[in-house]
Amino acid sequence: MDHRDRTETAAHDGGVLALLTIYLKGLAMGSADAVPGVSGGTIALIVGVYERLISALTELDPAVVRHLRTAHRRSGRRALARELRAMDVPFLVALGGGMATAVVVLARVVEFALEVVPGPTFAFFFGLIGASALVLARRDWLRGPRQAGAGVVGFLFAFALAGVSGGGSIPSSLPVIFVAGSVAISGMLLPGISGAFILLLLGQYETMTETLNGFVDGLLALGRNGITATLVQDGIRIAAFLSGAAVGVFTVAYVVRWALDHYRQATLVFLVSLMLGSLRLPVLEVLAVTESTATGIGTVVGAAVFGAVLVVGLDRSTADLSY
Repeated sequence: MDHRDRTETAAHDGGVLALLTIYLKGLAMGSADAVPGVSGGTIALIVGVYERLISALTELDPAVVRHLRTAHRRSGRRALARELRAMDVPFLVALGGGMATAVVVLARVVEFALEVVPGPTFAFFFGLIGASALVLARRDWLRGPRQAGAGVVGFLFAFALAGVSGGGSIPSSLPVIFVAGSVAISGMLLPGISGAFILLLLGQYETMTETLNGFVDGLLALGRNGITATLVQDGIRIAAFLSGAAVGVFTVAYVVRWALDHYRQATLVFLVSLMLGSLRLPVLEVLAVTESTATGIGTVVGAAVFGAVLVVGLDRSTADLSY
């Protein structure tokens, strides 16, 4: 979609109903990205907004802020609005709003599940990630030594990193959270690999889930408790993550897109191998909290199977999509 097509699309899709539809599609994408396994990029393909999303993100121009100097005049406000529509910013805001809503809602569900039933929850993650990797592996990308090498490197890297993050050795410092945000945003934009999966691999998934929930609770209680130290701390962490995500949109995401354009098969094999190697993490977590009883083992196996069935069902319903 070129610049003119996108401008015309934005002009025709600027109604409230159209933006509401985009918001609902964002809800679907955010729901996928809130849990490790299914990619929000895959959902974007399903609901028909992936190409428009990538086009809009790659056309964002920070120079638009120059119109803020004349925003006090009607002509300046019109010029600013015209530039924002040309870059499809209303579309990005509506889609991003839907994604953010889904992430906030599901983060509370995930935190509750990790506290109450951590074993089955990580087993569910195992099913999601494992089935996603196998579904993607069936696309026959492993065709030569370059792809095989990329697969070995990806698997070993993720396997080693999963052991470190599973042991809690990766601190949740602001620089780590910043890097996690910059890398995770690439997962959110790419079909096949989940942003939440990347956070899980980097050992930041639980931390950021708890941080987000704490920040929302603090905002809701702002009138009663005022600005607390916990609210400020959570806000700083979220700001670091979002800053990393913003940098990632203009750096890491472009690098991955370049790799896909020039070394598509090797890159995809590397991504799939990352998912396979990372399965060490949920296995470690499940083994650490699951009792060796028929009930305990049956519960985690059932949760893993349920996650895998969800992914397989999604794959069969979207068999005609290309990655």
